[in-house]
Amino acid sequence: MSAEAFLQIRNVVKDFDGHRAVDNVSIDIAKGEVFALLGSSGCGKTTLLRMLAGFETPTSGTILLEGQDLAGLPPYARPMNMMFQSYALFPHLTVADNIAFGLKRDGLPAAEIAARVEAMLKLVQLGAYAKRKPHQLSGGQQQRVALARSLAKKPHLLLLDEPLGALDKKLREETQIELANIIEDVGVTCVMVTHDQEEAMTMASRIAVMSQGRFLQVGAPAEIYETPTSRFVADFIGNVNLMDGKLVEDEADHVVVDCGDLRHWVGHGITGTLGMAVTVALRPEKIRVSAEPPEPEAGVPDATFNRAQGTVKDMAYFGSFTVYHLQLASGRILKISQSNTERQGAGLTWGDSAWASWSPLSQVVLTQ
Repeated sequence: MSAEAFLQIRNVVKDFDGHRAVDNVSIDIAKGEVFALLGSSGCGKTTLLRMLAGFETPTSGTILLEGQDLAGLPPYARPMNMMFQSYALFPHLTVADNIAFGLKRDGLPAAEIAARVEAMLKLVQLGAYAKRKPHQLSGGQQQRVALARSLAKKPHLLLLDEPLGALDKKLREETQIELANIIEDVGVTCVMVTHDQEEAMTMASRIAVMSQGRFLQVGAPAEIYETPTSRFVADFIGNVNLMDGKLVEDEADHVVVDCGDLRHWVGHGITGTLGMAVTVALRPEKIRVSAEPPEPEAGVPDATFNRAQGTVKDMAYFGSFTVYHLQLASGRILKISQSNTERQGAGLTWGDSAWASWSPLSQVVLTQ
């Protein structure tokens, strides 16, 4: 563990009546980092966040913030603020008074409170709404008030619990970037909990994918997406084709995986043994689809690799891209996502015969 880490979580365990919610988790988080705990309901991410806030006590392990052990420190004494999914705004107070609430409780001078509230209103671009009550604001505006209130006390650490969960999809997408920019401008260190992979990918500098109380993989968004280390992570982040097969060739610069109706030539080596069971992960957007047989892929020895012929079983047009479900003779379905860079698209429709092909650098071979 790094001695310089801003937040250190060391071997933290949390048990509830015989159930292990958080199972020996350790991580270092740097100052100014936005760190996302990503996982489905019940994976332990919210329990871990609540232990950081002081609402739960670890069964064992330590949590240090700037070198200080937080054990025994009540929530109100910790130099951090938590923003809840419900926002928890006071309905009878104005926007300005909601932001000022914590500052008044801390007994700050009136002039300093006024200056800090004004700075927060400017930060979240709600200066014109200072005298309004929460019910007079949109969901996105309420969310920004809650953020301003959380930042007003200048916390060393900001904790976000499903920060955009109460917003509809379009507003959530708009607010993700807005919220990420505000947090970056302030420079506050942030730990957020979300089950929304898009939210984590947009807002976080690093992501920990959690399942059954453990971290399965920790890394930058692109790393988690492009090079997942397990079948669970590959399947949890984005859409993916997962194909079970066996390793039939294992060289330093390539491997060959036989998946029955598909033969994969993968342009990198793995640590494996011939004949072992593996899974090939291939993202839908890495696959090209065409009505005619494609040219052999560069770097692939012959046309028996990295291609398949099938029938368009299903398709869905999303404007900027089209999703195809290509059914192979074996019954296997390949999911393909093709960007609509031209208005005519691929010219394919239901029932058409089509070809799929992909480069030798587009697959990931998973051994677990």
